Amino acid sequence: MLKRLDKIRFRGQRTDVFLDLGDSPNTSDTECSEEILMKPRPSLEIKDTEELQDPAGPGTLTMAAVTIQDYQRAETDRLNDLKGHLEIALLEKHFLQEELRKLREETNVDTLKQELEKERSKRLDLEQKLNLEVLKMGPEDSPSQKPRETPPPPTANGTDKQKETMYSWLQAWLYNRFGAYIGDFHFQTEENIVEPEEPLSAKRLTENMRRLKRGAKPVINFKRNLFALSSWQSVYTSAFAFIIYMNAAWHGWAIPMFIFLAILRLSLNYLISRGWRIQWSIVPGVSEPVEPPKEDLTVSEKFQLVLDVAQKAQNLFGKMADVLEKIKNLFMWVHPEITQKLYVGLWVALICSCLIPYKLMGFMIGLYAGIKFFIIDFMFRSCPKLRDKYDTPHIIWTSLPTDPQLKERGGATLSRRIHPAVAHGSLGTALPCGISLEEQTGRAYNTKKGAFHEVFNLSGDERPLTVCENGWRCCLINRDRKSPTDYIRNGVLFVTENYLCFESSSCRSNSSKKNKVIKLIDITDIQKYKVLSVLPGSGMGISIATPSTQKPLVFGAMIHRDEAFDAIFTQYTKKVTMTTATNPET
Repeated sequence: MLKRLDKIRFRGQRTDVFLDLGDSPNTSDTECSEEILMKPRPSLEIKDTEELQDPAGPGTLTMAAVTIQDYQRAETDRLNDLKGHLEIALLEKHFLQEELRKLREETNVDTLKQELEKERSKRLDLEQKLNLEVLKMGPEDSPSQKPRETPPPPTANGTDKQKETMYSWLQAWLYNRFGAYIGDFHFQTEENIVEPEEPLSAKRLTENMRRLKRGAKPVINFKRNLFALSSWQSVYTSAFAFIIYMNAAWHGWAIPMFIFLAILRLSLNYLISRGWRIQWSIVPGVSEPVEPPKEDLTVSEKFQLVLDVAQKAQNLFGKMADVLEKIKNLFMWVHPEITQKLYVGLWVALICSCLIPYKLMGFMIGLYAGIKFFIIDFMFRSCPKLRDKYDTPHIIWTSLPTDPQLKERGGATLSRRIHPAVAHGSLGTALPCGISLEEQTGRAYNTKKGAFHEVFNLSGDERPLTVCENGWRCCLINRDRKSPTDYIRNGVLFVTENYLCFESSSCRSNSSKKNKVIKLIDITDIQKYKVLSVLPGSGMGISIATPSTQKPLVFGAMIHRDEAFDAIFTQYTKKVTMTTATNPET
């Protein structure tokens, strides 16, 4: 950088006239230029007087004046160049000072010096401690400073050194041998690592369902084989397995037999993994077509794929939830009669395990398991009526309710309590003082606007069916109307014993003007309807035709469309059948 500055400053000829510029580096550019311009004037005046006194004549004076002008111009150009170089040098000096200041701030030399001094002081302290330890150990090891009164014999000193050597060697060997294992028992606080959740993706969802199906395939095949053995699909194989099992259970070899079968299965799996083709199964394998993965899917195909996967996941989760809820209700005394059987059975098993020897108990359990698996279950599967009467585990499992079944039973029990009381007219005696019939019925069946029969202007005995106590969210599409407010209305659909009721969710529908009530016997046609033909699937709407409408009414955007259609169609069929039976002419 200094060399570059020298080149910039002294590009022209170095004259002695400008040597005094370095003495005043802090002066401004104007001051330097004024001094530089004022210094050569005396010499020029001397030259002028000399030339004026020259006896050569006037021609020489003119040439001298021209020469002087040229010289002044050249000097002025040099001065301007020098001024520009000086400005550049000053700017570079300013920039260099700024960079030096930034470097000093970044490196923070003072802090580094303090840390270095601290490290030096620590090193000196350690050296002093080490020297003190060496001085303390020196007199003990040196023989000259030991007491002369009781000099130890040379043999004892040698044995002590040998003992110390053996002890240090043994300690080092134990540490090298078991030190790593001891270090594993160092207690540390467990870190809770939160795994990032993947975003929702149709491709990922489909792949996970396929992985689940592939992972559950061995378990499903194992269950199929057990079912085939128990059902005697292959008589010779089932008879052979029954004889071997009963013989092993009779001699007390049931557990070793199962362990041997597990080892045999692992051995076969090892050979299969090595490339051997071993295909043996009691049940003939059914080859399922493998669909090649599609990459270029349209929007409708992707939507249908997501719907299929979601339906499978819904059914799978529903089955798992049913199993878990039944087990929970079994142990929580939700069904006291069934739980009582389990309670008595556990007490009998406890008493038998305390009184009967384990060998005899294992023999009895093994024989019972073989007879039940190969004979009793086969009889129950072949005779369903016999199974419904005498198969206790099957009866207990099918009788256990799930949480939705308990909820439905609770609603049915409430409706049974209300209907007989209304029929006999004795509800007023059972109600507390100050509560009327309408208030009591309104507690059980209310809508967002008030009591159910008041919202739809129906009689007090009209109640929603159990399957639609809370109604189905939907939108009513009345294609006879042209205004947007009347064409589509959002609301809730209910079905009673005699009516189909639609409650509009509009804020201005406090009255029953925008609500729709249809008699079931007035319905001329009911069918499933697809509002948008572009979307895949069978749609999410129900079309209902009545004599009072030119075009059928459509209840669309129903998530539980199939459930609602089955309930409405069943009640409609029942009502039409009853009407036809009572009045054949209609």
